[in-house]
Amino acid sequence: MEDPGHPVAGIDYPRTFQEFDEWFSSDDACIDYIAKIRWRNGFCCPSCGDITEEPSLTGRGLFLCRKCKRQTSITSGTLFHKTRKPLRTWFFAMWFVTSQKHGASALGLQRVLGLGSYNTAWTWLHKLRRAMVRLGRDQLTGEVEVDETYVGGVGVKVRGRGARGKAIVAIAAEVRGRGPGRIRMSVVPDVSAISLHEFVLNNVAKGAEIRTDGWKGYRGIAALGYTHIVTNISDSGNPAHVVMPRVHRVASLLDRWWLGIHQGAIRPVHLDYYLDEFTFRFNRRTSKARGLLFYRLMEQAIECDPVSRQMIVEGHSPHK
Repeated sequence: MEDPGHPVAGIDYPRTFQEFDEWFSSDDACIDYIAKIRWRNGFCCPSCGDITEEPSLTGRGLFLCRKCKRQTSITSGTLFHKTRKPLRTWFFAMWFVTSQKHGASALGLQRVLGLGSYNTAWTWLHKLRRAMVRLGRDQLTGEVEVDETYVGGVGVKVRGRGARGKAIVAIAAEVRGRGPGRIRMSVVPDVSAISLHEFVLNNVAKGAEIRTDGWKGYRGIAALGYTHIVTNISDSGNPAHVVMPRVHRVASLLDRWWLGIHQGAIRPVHLDYYLDEFTFRFNRRTSKARGLLFYRLMEQAIECDPVSRQMIVEGHSPHK
């Protein structure tokens, strides 16, 4: 593996599906790939912390610590923890999901993988969505627009802070020229100062310049360590999408994605999973290498804590 911050096509990740198929022709090849990413500097025993460049293998995917003699599965503590399916099937699922420009559905994944159960495909897809958000990721910086949108019913509507039966999604978008840079999105319980301030603190680095409208829930942001630029939409003489074009552009794209890929059929309890997928794709929209997306998702799947189907069904989210 090369520098993890600058992975190289054809060395760190496959460039084409043909290359993918050649690289990962067996589960043993998948085990080797996970090991190279998980233990870049040698096998690190999770029990005693001992590091060795040449660990002993006691079985398929089982590494033996030479110091404390404890065995560790290559998949333990990862997204693949205790999986009963071949790793090669998981790898193919990840390649398929990241190669779909606008997203993948559970039905599509079931058909491609030949899974007998729709529920299995649905669970897998949600597990992969959980891996798309990296805890401790860099916060947004510079100039950042913040607003909310309401999701539910037939689509997404920006503003209208009283929309019944709709989930509230807070959006933050970096200002990069005329368009948005990186984004962050999360379901919030309401549009109170407590909820909106928490969203800002979790997603925007202190010292940034935050631009909002005049909603009272944003009052006090300056006291949190930000420069706060407020524009009252009604007094500006311009519509909201002109005053804060970037977050409105993101909300519009979310609307099209929501209806085009999922036909709006998303339960509110699972909405954060879909927002994580949308954010993952949006923030990497300029990447021309689909293999690089596969590599990044693999990195995060290895770092991701194990999650059960029951946790998925109940809507446990990394954000909560």
